[in-house]
Amino acid sequence: MNEVVTASHILVENEELANQLLEQVTSGERFAQLAQQHSKCPSGKYGGNLGQFTRGKMVKEFEDVAFGMEPGTVSGPVRTKFGYHLVYRQS
Repeated sequence: MNEVVTASHILVENEELANQLLEQVTSGERFAQLAQQHSKCPSGKYGGNLGQFTRGKMVKEFEDVAFGMEPGTVSGPVRTKFGYHLVYRQS
């Protein structure tokens, strides 16, 4: 059976903004609210929720981080061809 991850993300254009948002999440601000306010991905209006996915569904850099994280954690900025992501792995 394929490993499945449930994750959300915030997609922004530069690493500086990604780091600022990470600091806000670390300080207790809600990930979903920040995604709604800042993410340039259409998923932002859903709090960045990407739902469940298996390997091979996301770009490699994003997928490698998401599958390597512990549930309940947020990654530092992950650079892909789309920009910089913060990944929140729910499960």
